[in-house]
Amino acid sequence: MDRRSVLHGLAMAPLALYANEFAYSQERLPKQTVDRLEVFRVKVNRRGNWTIIRLNTNGGLTGLGDASQSGKDDETQVYLKQFSELLRGRSIFDIEWLRKATAATILRGGAPAAVAASSLEQALWDIQGKAFSVPVYDLFGGRIQERIRIYANINRSTDDRTPQGFAQMAEKAVAASFDAVKLAPFDEMPHGLIDKSQIEHFTQFGIDCGQAVRQTIGPQRDLLIDGHSHFTLEQGLDLARRLDSLHLYWLEEVTPAKPVENLAAINKEATMLTAGGESIHGVTGFYPYIKAGAVGVVMPDVKVCGGMLELKKIAALAEGARLITSPHGPASPVGNITAAHVISTVPNFNILEFSYGEVSWRAELINPPEQVTNSTLELTNRPGLGIQLNEKTAAKYAVS
Repeated sequence: MDRRSVLHGLAMAPLALYANEFAYSQERLPKQTVDRLEVFRVKVNRRGNWTIIRLNTNGGLTGLGDASQSGKDDETQVYLKQFSELLRGRSIFDIEWLRKATAATILRGGAPAAVAASSLEQALWDIQGKAFSVPVYDLFGGRIQERIRIYANINRSTDDRTPQGFAQMAEKAVAASFDAVKLAPFDEMPHGLIDKSQIEHFTQFGIDCGQAVRQTIGPQRDLLIDGHSHFTLEQGLDLARRLDSLHLYWLEEVTPAKPVENLAAINKEATMLTAGGESIHGVTGFYPYIKAGAVGVVMPDVKVCGGMLELKKIAALAEGARLITSPHGPASPVGNITAAHVISTVPNFNILEFSYGEVSWRAELINPPEQVTNSTLELTNRPGLGIQLNEKTAAKYAVS
C-alpha cells in the first residue's frame, strides 16, 4: 500500500466510526410538511383587534404566529389564505423559499400582505423548535440577553387623551412594575395641517401630556414619546428642542420615513436618542434608512418587517452601523414572544415594546400565561415559542 492510500485510510477512519450515528441523525430529522391553517380573531378595542394564526403539519405539530394590526384585517385574511395555500405540502424549513415566493405580492399589497407572510413565518419557526425540542432562540444562535426589558406603551389603552388621562394610565403602568412608559400624544393632530395656530395648539397640548406623564413617573423612570410622523422637518426640529426638559429616553418617528434626510437631520440635531422604522419591510427597506443615519434606535416590527429571520437580519444591519435594535410591537402576547425570542439572541438590543392596559385578560390568551414582572418579559426554555393558544379565552373574546 502506498503512502497516499495509507493517509486516505487514516482520514476516513473517523468518518467510518461515526457513519452509523450520522445515518441515525438523518433518520431522526423531522419530515414534517405544512398542512392547514387556523385563524383566530380576538376583539380588543377601538384601535384594532388581534389575529392569531395556527399552522398545522401533517405530523401533528402546530405553530403560532401574530397577524395583527396591518391596518386592514380583511385584506390580511385574504393574503393568509393565499400564502398558506402556497405553503401547503412544503417543508417546515422552507422559510427562505416563503420569503422569495411572497416578495412580489408584498411589494404590491403592502402591510396586509407583509403581516400575513410574517405570521406564517413565525409559525414555521415555532414548529421547527418543537420538532427539535429546543426553544426558538436556540435556532437563532442562542440566547445572550438574559433579561428582556420592556416598556409600557400606554397609547392604545388611554381613552381620555388629555394630560390627566395619560398621567392616570402611566400611574397604573408604574404600579404594574414598569420602569419605562411611552405615549403618542400628538395623535389628535391632523396630518398635513397648515394653519400655524392649530399646529401650535396640538404641539403644545402633546408636550403638556408628556410633561404630565413625566411628573407622574418621576425622574428615575424612562419616558418615550412617539410623534407618529405628524411633523415636518422644521416642526420636528422645534419639537425636539422643546422636549429637551423632559429628558426623554427617545423621541420616535417625528416625520415620515421618506424623505429619509428629514429624520437624519433631526437625529443629528436632537439631544435625545431618536427611533423609528416600524412600518418598513425587509432588509432592502431598512438598508437605506440605516445608511442615512435616520435614527439611533432601529425599530423593526416582527409582524411587518418580514418575520423572525428578517428581524434578525435587520438587527445585524443595525449592529454593523453601531445602532441599537428595539423592536416595535404593540402586539398580542404571541407577537411579543416571537420578537423576544429573536431579540434575546441579538447583542445590540436594549428594550422591547409592550402594549399595556388594553384588556384585562391579555396574559390569559396563551398557556402558560404571559409573565411580566419588573418591566421584564419572561421567556421559558420550552420547545418552540414555548406557548400554546388558550382557545377558551380566544373563543370568549372572538370577533363576532
